[in-house]
Amino acid sequence: MTYSSSVQTGAPLGVGGIVGESFSLLMRHFFKIVLLAIVPTLLGTVISGLLIGWGATLGTSEPVFTTGADFIPFGLSIIGQLVTYGLTTALLVQLAYDAKLERPLELGRYISPALACAVPIAVLGLVSGIAVALGMILVVIPGLWVYAVFSVMPAAVVIERVGFGGLGRSAALTKEYRWPILGAVILIAIINAVINFVAVFIVGLVAASMAGSGAGLAAGVIVLTAISAIGFGLSSISIALIYARLREIKEGVSLRDIVSVFD
Repeated sequence: MTYSSSVQTGAPLGVGGIVGESFSLLMRHFFKIVLLAIVPTLLGTVISGLLIGWGATLGTSEPVFTTGADFIPFGLSIIGQLVTYGLTTALLVQLAYDAKLERPLELGRYISPALACAVPIAVLGLVSGIAVALGMILVVIPGLWVYAVFSVMPAAVVIERVGFGGLGRSAALTKEYRWPILGAVILIAIINAVINFVAVFIVGLVAASMAGSGAGLAAGVIVLTAISAIGFGLSSISIALIYARLREIKEGVSLRDIVSVFD
């Protein structure tokens, strides 16, 4: 798919192409993507394990809430996960554009911009997550639609440096394209659900085979982190491609123009 420099009013988003290319880029640069995502993902997993217990973190047991105070570490765990999500997404969005343009993937170059964007992405991710949850409580479709409204927020924060204005920027870019975006999001979510199912299944087997041992716990954490990193990679690449396509359609901005902010 070649990005042009002219505005394409009413042009299709191209859901099939975006999902297919996201998966293709993931497979083509699999090890570098996992390597880039695995450190912040591992950090988030360790933070969660220390706060709410390794069983709840690995999905082998349910979190226990006996008093109101038990919700505090659970909330802190969510915040930790959001920060690591923000950092991981900020790293992978940059990689996705270099991979798309077949530029060298210089992993160290992505760290400084990612650190600058991690907190805004995490905070806005929490706000949009609450909005999505409220929509899901009402009916499933409104919740998913809200997710589509704010879906390209991470890319907007990383590329345009809009900071805490990321939700507004995403809402403007996704306008008139939210249903196609929702289609892409659902397809990616199905793939990630399969990945997560495999992760929990494998972690369960590892935990059962090494029950009660430190080696079993370490192996479970490593497996969960590695497979979660794959899911993060696929999601972040799809966000990057959707954002780029929306800017091409609505603003006539080419992918090379987008990437130039890192040069």
